[in-house]
Amino acid sequence: MSTETRGDAPVICVVGARPNYMKMAPIMRALAAHQPSLRTLLVHTGQHYDAAMNDRLFADLALPRPNVNLEVGSGSHAVQTAEVMKRFEPVIDAHGARAVLVVGDVNSTLACALVAAKRDVPVVHVESGLRSNDRRMPEEINRILTDQISDILYTTERSAHANLAREGIPAERAVFVGNVMIDSLLANLPKAPPPVELLAAAGYGPERIAGGYGVVTLHRPSNVDHPQTLGPIIDALRDISVRLPLVFALHPRTRNNLDCFGMQDRLDLPGFIILPPQGYLEMLGLMASASMVLTDSGGIQEETTALGVPCLTIRENTERPITVEQGTNTLVGVDPDALRAAAEAVLAGGGKRGRIPEYWDGRAAERIAAHLGSWLTAHEG
Repeated sequence: MSTETRGDAPVICVVGARPNYMKMAPIMRALAAHQPSLRTLLVHTGQHYDAAMNDRLFADLALPRPNVNLEVGSGSHAVQTAEVMKRFEPVIDAHGARAVLVVGDVNSTLACALVAAKRDVPVVHVESGLRSNDRRMPEEINRILTDQISDILYTTERSAHANLAREGIPAERAVFVGNVMIDSLLANLPKAPPPVELLAAAGYGPERIAGGYGVVTLHRPSNVDHPQTLGPIIDALRDISVRLPLVFALHPRTRNNLDCFGMQDRLDLPGFIILPPQGYLEMLGLMASASMVLTDSGGIQEETTALGVPCLTIRENTERPITVEQGTNTLVGVDPDALRAAAEAVLAGGGKRGRIPEYWDGRAAERIAAHLGSWLTAHEG
């Protein structure tokens, strides 16, 4: 058991899945640069555990190696959440904690927040208040519950505050700081490799994208786990690829399901450029030069808005409405005809260009560090 007083203990920062890394990297830098420096302990739960991809992401983002890796691995939502809780509590016992800082909406976010709250350790949630209003999504449950037990709720857009108020969360707990994902994007975009280099490494010549291209990512279980949904989406993408080559960074889950459903040959068209999952910098390079992005990812909706690239989101709802209201995002649902029509509209007119939302300026993490430093001093005094 740690003998440190809370003021001497670290701020425990938790990552568990790929999107967390892009959010945590600028936060860790800002906490270290704060005067006085805020000591941190980086805990990786191991919720996503592709070793090669993890190493690459940590290197690309200049994120320090984790001090602790819980190595939880895969499992059902219940098993994974419970295992993270079991393994995280001894970390607090061993090191103490001034606060536990969690980001996003993955199982690790909720699990570590629960442990901290029950130990009377302040919970800091970055990216609070986002709502899809679809409780069939496990991430929505994680968001709602994490916000309920958080002491500080840092938000990326002002609409989040109305969501939190409706759920009875006191206004003084929520602080609008902007979007740390954009901090990472702006810091790393100059390092992103040109798309032609990526294609060359995969055996594709530059002529394949000389006239423009789109980028596709598809991984949500609701889209890829059922042949009656996945098949029509792939067929729509096939039709779009006749007009615009599509660089498809194929997620392992999607690839496996295409194989299981006997649909792999549907990608055997010259308009598809199939790549394995890409690193963070590689995806930035691909998206920045694309004519459009077609995705079911949450983070990519934000990144395309920051890049000014039209985004067609293959989902019925989004927890990031600002990307639709102010940015470049269009929700098209899973209807293949709507997807075809939306892509045609982009090809005909250039698509939405939008504007950069408030506080998406690369300084969100600095605002977090400044507020958190003051808050901790006030509450420990």
